[in-house]
Amino acid sequence: MKLIDLSISMDNEIPADPPFQRLNIEYTHHKEGAEAIAGLFPGLETTDLPDALGWAVEKVTLSTHNGTHVDAPWHYHPTMNGGEPAATIDELPLDWFYRPGVKLDFRSMPDGYVVTGEDLQRELDRIGYQLKPYDIVLMNTAAGAAYGDDDYINRGCGFGREATLFLTERGIRVVGTDAWSWDAPFSFTAARYAETKDPSIIWEGHKAGMEAGYCQIEKLHNLEQLPATGFTVSCFPAKLKRASAGWTRAVAIVEETA
Repeated sequence: MKLIDLSISMDNEIPADPPFQRLNIEYTHHKEGAEAIAGLFPGLETTDLPDALGWAVEKVTLSTHNGTHVDAPWHYHPTMNGGEPAATIDELPLDWFYRPGVKLDFRSMPDGYVVTGEDLQRELDRIGYQLKPYDIVLMNTAAGAAYGDDDYINRGCGFGREATLFLTERGIRVVGTDAWSWDAPFSFTAARYAETKDPSIIWEGHKAGMEAGYCQIEKLHNLEQLPATGFTVSCFPAKLKRASAGWTRAVAIVEETA
């Protein structure tokens, strides 16, 4: 089998988030680590340690929505499935996160486009696949190739209420995108709102979780390396108590034929 890393790295340099949500990693190298160790053992000199070096550690300040992560229904609204309490990331069934994967290709869609249910059906017809309950459906958008660019957060198409419910009605509980958000980039939604003054278009794909509880993986990577079907996705989220999301090292497991 072949393993394909679908995750981005946590990184101080790459602008994968807007300024209000940037992460920060403080690096402690081996020399400073030696000083920390010496402070724990009275009489120990740093020169007593091999090469006068100690441990390397990092201190990280970040949001649960930095890096490649899984959003829980609690992120979208306090209720799901028409009124029941929304699940937090630690409450979700593990078997949602290790399932057959399906990749749909929307790289030709313009930035800011809101994918419809008809668009989804057309792409499923193109690859000759009928969705099965609990498939993990991954969206390859133009944002994937823009990762690392300054305009990454404004790239790619999005998936609104109609497309999201199209998927959940077919038993899908985990979806993913290589864009910053499951919805269309905020810059495009803001422009549409300025014209229409229609608040229902704001975060509409996320808010579909009020009607049907589901999870989404955001900021995936390397989706262009995947076949349309014939792979398994492993995307177990970190277990954070009462949290709206959890980081994941998403991986595709592709069975290779001899």
